[in-house]
Formats: sequence, structure tokens, C-alpha cells
Amino acid sequence: MTTRAVWLAALCAGVSTFAVGGVALAQEPAATSEEEVIVTARRTEESLQEVPASVSAFSEQTLERIGANDTTGLQGAVPNLNIVQGRGSSNATNIYIRGVGQPDALQTFDPAVGFYVDDVYYSRIRGTQLDLFDIQRIEVLRGPQGTLYGKNTIGGAVRVITRRPSQDPHGLFQVTAGDYGLLEGRVGASGPLTDTLAGGVALFGTTRDGYVTNPVTGEDYNDRNAWAGRVALAWDAAPNLSVDWNADYSAEDNALVMGQPINTLTTLFGVPILVLPTQVPEFNFTATPTPGLPNSTQLTHWGSALNVNWDVTDNFSIRSITAFRNLENTDYVDIDATTLETGDVLVDVDQDQTSQEFQGTYQGERLTFVGGLYYMVENVTSHQEAFADDLLTGPGGFTFLRTINDDLQTTSWAAYANASYAITPRLNASVGVRYTEEEKEYFRTTSTFSTFPGLTLNPAFAFTINETWTDTSPMVSLDYQAMDNVLLYARVARGFKSGGFNGRANNPGEQAPYQPETMTSYEVGVKSDWFDNTLRANLALFYNDYQDFQARVSGLVIDPGTGLPSPELSVLNAGKLEISGVDLELSYSPIDALTLDAQVGYLDAAYGEFADSRFAAFGGSRAFQEPAFSPDWTARFGARYVFDLGDHGDLELNGSARFRSRMALAVDNTLTNSATEIPGLFQDDYWLYDANITWRPTDVFSVALVGRNLSDEVYRTDGQEFSSVGNIRTVYYGAPRTVSVVFTARY
Repeated sequence: MTTRAVWLAALCAGVSTFAVGGVALAQEPAATSEEEVIVTARRTEESLQEVPASVSAFSEQTLERIGANDTTGLQGAVPNLNIVQGRGSSNATNIYIRGVGQPDALQTFDPAVGFYVDDVYYSRIRGTQLDLFDIQRIEVLRGPQGTLYGKNTIGGAVRVITRRPSQDPHGLFQVTAGDYGLLEGRVGASGPLTDTLAGGVALFGTTRDGYVTNPVTGEDYNDRNAWAGRVALAWDAAPNLSVDWNADYSAEDNALVMGQPINTLTTLFGVPILVLPTQVPEFNFTATPTPGLPNSTQLTHWGSALNVNWDVTDNFSIRSITAFRNLENTDYVDIDATTLETGDVLVDVDQDQTSQEFQGTYQGERLTFVGGLYYMVENVTSHQEAFADDLLTGPGGFTFLRTINDDLQTTSWAAYANASYAITPRLNASVGVRYTEEEKEYFRTTSTFSTFPGLTLNPAFAFTINETWTDTSPMVSLDYQAMDNVLLYARVARGFKSGGFNGRANNPGEQAPYQPETMTSYEVGVKSDWFDNTLRANLALFYNDYQDFQARVSGLVIDPGTGLPSPELSVLNAGKLEISGVDLELSYSPIDALTLDAQVGYLDAAYGEFADSRFAAFGGSRAFQEPAFSPDWTARFGARYVFDLGDHGDLELNGSARFRSRMALAVDNTLTNSATEIPGLFQDDYWLYDANITWRPTDVFSVALVGRNLSDEVYRTDGQEFSSVGNIRTVYYGAPRTVSVVFTARY
């Protein structure tokens, strides 16, 4: 049975499940600008407009309106946010907030933006490109969140909150079909099991042909075949005691994620072996990868969490969050994206993490306090193989295989406290602090096998290293309710990103640990509602002092045993960045049928220091370079209009235009020891246009026509800079124009 036939059978089963689900209830209304949005960004429930920090929140209905089927669908909807599929991976997410992030999916690199599902931390950037189903809302917190959320939230945090089953029945059945052979289904149902116990189940599946095609064989790349499921139980054991349990499982079996080479490939000795045309052709969604490389990237990701909340008194509650997660991925990556075998790799990773958090919350008349303890143990083992038969002397030359086995164990614990006090009915002060201690132990061994004379005798390079880091992250804020509809605030917060070890160390001296990054952020802002809450305007100005930036630098060294050049890939604390900018969010509903919204970000990011001895012509500094994924401007302008069709329901029109100014796609974006930019590692200004039209004949059923990237813009989203390995530079592209039809039924 074909994959599509399997999904059709599953969707038919979903229809049957939906049909017996219960009586039809009114459909949930779409969010409007005047609705009060409740968030838990500070670990307590409060109105979005009362949080003295930059937070964007999206309900399930808002996510549908903006066309966000997975987490990357938030691109453009949050000021100064970059969130795209990671380079060379079908399941990793490159997330930058206000110029701070970490795009490399290598298992030893920690993210710089925290990712949470129901307050459970996901410690890798793999497995975070979640398909959004059974979602209550998503919150995006901008700026360091070290006090309440801990390490690796130096840029901010993305929080996914799933739907909690309740005594009110809920059901969803959704089928999507579109071009590139897209077939997708979402089925969910929840409701009472007893007077105190509610349960829910949700299923998701998708299959889609690739955007990239091999013109010789007809094989597809960058396709999608995935499914996921989630079950949840919510037990209100007593009026003051609730127990929530959930488990989820997802699996992907996709083809290779292919990019495009942007310059001539060479041997390790610099001899050209593949010369591109004088002008690299514009990416046309065709590729010719290495023959024989398995066309496969696979992932399984599963976990379970137990959340217990006990209201000890009317003011004081205790919460426990216990979680386990496991992630396994087997990726083949054609890094050079050509028929040559100069940068082809197998990356096989097995990761698991166990975490426990105890949290106490006090909410009095004037004082709100949140404090807790956090503990996590993570284990990551990997086996990697690098195939480079053409790297030494070109095609038909000598064989080359490098194997890597490594094991990383991280033990992290933290204690935190955050208090807010109402000095007057309109003036509040908040102060918080978090202490973190983290120990990492890393083992790595590298072996090289080749028929090239001398290389076959190279002994394995192996090492074991251990390091412990500590950090104290404070936060202070002051907010003033100048008017009932205007909140002014100022906030100073510190965050840090953990230190680590070089997961690409293949030569002695490359294994030295690098230290944590730290960032202190200064922010002032205003949150306001005007004209009977029909206009919402939120503005934030910020300055980030970013220290000990972790940079991967590459070069060639001479192997003392063979006298041959060997690629060197090191990670060091190279310098600091100074980042300032503005976030602006607007929403206006002049009449009930019309909503206009805009999200605009301005960013001024520059290196204060960037030490690199290879840039001797510039005094050993490359601070003149442009920081990666830090466009000056990001913007989205959207409009929504609903036509009342009387007995025929309503018709909703949505449209948006998304803008992103020129942006560097890699940290290394100039030639070595030169200020000459590498053109292919930049993306110029571009606009994307999206639209959808939805007809709701009843409160239960709807059908929508959805278009994304309607102008079929060709744009780069990420880049690989591995010029020390055969002069490899590869870029990756966003999706072309897509059109789909979505049928939805809810009760």
C-alpha cells in the first residue's frame, strides 16, 4: 500500500471517529484585536497587555489565519524573529531572536533560544520543527529569559502550550490537499471520561513530494513524510489538586534536504575539480547529488510528561513537572550538493533527557512570587561517517573515509526566584535571580581510512574532557499603568548560553572547551489599547550587550604525521556583539468585519570584537563582518475581512505581505583575511505574499483555499560555509509557491 493510500485510510477512520464524537457545538470564533489574551510567560496567568516584557501570543485560530502549519510558519509574524528550517536537515529549526541564535544542528552545540512544550525544555534544535496540531497557543518571548527559564534562553524562548482536555467536548477533523502531491490530515477529540477525568487524543499525518528534483533520475528531494500522535489525560482529583499526563510520538522518513553549491569545488590541495558557470544559475529546484548516497533522513521523537498542581491555600500552590524525552535521527547530508563526493556525511544521533522541576507560586494582594528547583540529565551519543573519495585528487582517485564516535553527558541543576510587588495600585516592581550549575563530560574518537599513501597509517585521535560551569542570571523590571489602557515598563535581564566542546575536533588542539556566552539586555516599552480597544499598539526599544560570542572558525593545518593539509574546525569565544533595535506590533479593527495588523522589527547588530588570527591584515580582527541572520528590517502587514452571507454562513478573506531586508546567512561571510563579501552567503531584500479565503457555511464546517509565496519568490534561508573542506559553500532555499485546499470540521 502506498503512503498516500495509508493516509487516506487513516483519514477515513478519522471521519468515523468524528461522526460519533457527540453533538455539534458552536465553532470557536477567530481571535480579534479587542480580545484579552491570557499568557503564562512569567509562569503565572496574566493578561498579555500586563506583562512587562516583549511577548507575542498566537491562538489556534490565529495560527490558522496566518497559515502557520508548523513552527516555521511564525516567520514574519513576530518582530525581529528568524525561524526557518535548519541547514541540511528536515527536522531542525534555525531560530534567531533579535540577532541571537544558533543555526548548527551538531549534537554538541546548544541552542540560544529556548524551546518548550508544556513547560518541558527541548535541549536540541532537532525535533523542534513541530507540526502544529492540538495547540492552545504559542508564546514567543523576546530577550534573555535566564531567570525563569534558565540556560540557553539568551535570545528568548518559544513556548508551545497544547490543548488540555476538559469536561467540554472538543473535536477536530481536517484534511488538506495541495500541489506537490500534498495530502495532510489532522484528527483530534477530547472530552469527559468521568466527572473528574478528561482525556484527549490527536493524530497528524502528512505526505508531500519534494520541491527539489534530480533532472537525471527524477528522484525527489526536500519532500515530507511524517506522522505524529498525542494522548493526554487531565484529572481534577480535588478542587485544589490537578494531575495532567501526556505522551507524544512522531516519526519522519524524508528524502535528502538539498541545497545549491555557490562556488568552484577543489581538492584538499586547492586543485579545481568542479567549476561552476561564470554566473551561478538561479536556483531552479533541481539538483544532482552524489550517486549512491542514500536518499534518506529519518527521525523518531517521543516523550512523556507528568504535571501535578496542588493549591495548598488560596494564595499558595506547588507544581511538579516530570518529563522524559528521546530523539533518534539518521541523516545523510550531501553538504557539497553535487555529484562529487567531497562533503557527504552520515549523522546518526541518539539523545535522551530526563528533567524534574519543582515550583512554588504565591499570589497575594500585592506580592506575586515564583520560585523553584530544576534538574536535567541529558545523554547524546552519535556515530558519524564522512565520505570524501573525491577530496584528495578528484574523481577516480583515492578512497577517504573518516569515522567519528562521541558521547556527551550533561548534568544541569538550577534554583530560581522571581517576585513582583505592587508598590502602588499602578506601579509594580519585579526582581528575579537564577543560579545554574552545569557539568558536561565528552568523549570523542576519530579515525581516518584511506588508500592515499600515509593516511591509512594514521592512528585514531581520541580524547575525554570534563568541565563545569556556573552562572547567576538576575532580572529587574519596573512597570507603571499610566492609564487604564497604557502600560509603561523598563526591564534589565541577563541570560547565558552554556559552554561546551567542539564536536568537529579531528586534530590535536581542536578539543579545547569554549566558555558560556552571556548577554545583558536593556529594554523599555509601552503596551496600549485605544479607541474602545479596537487599536492595539505595543512598542519596545532594546539594547543587548552580548559577550563571549561562540564562533566556529575554519582553516587548514598541516598534519605533522603525513605532511598533508587537514581541515581545522575550531570553536572559540571570539568576541562580543552590540545589538539594538525596535519591536512594533499593531492591530486595528475599525469595524467588526475588518482587522488590520502589522509587525515591524528594526535591528542594528554589529560586532564590538571578533578576534581571529587568520585576519592578520586587519589586526587579527574580523569585527567588520556582518552578523548572521540579523536583517535591519523585518515586517509583516496583514488584513482580514469577513463577509456575512446570511443563511450561507460567512466568507473570510486573509492576506499578508512579509518583508525581510538584506541578511548574512553564515558567520563566515567574507573571504579569509579579506573584507570581500561572499555574494552567495547573503540574501538580498525580498517580499513574500500569502493569502487565503475561507467559507464557513455553518458553525461546524469550513473550506479554505490557501496560497503561500504567491509571487513564487526564490530566496535563500540558510548557508553552509565549509571552504576548508574542498571549498564547499552551499545555500538552502525557502519553499516555492504553494496552493492548497483545507476542509475542516469542528465540534
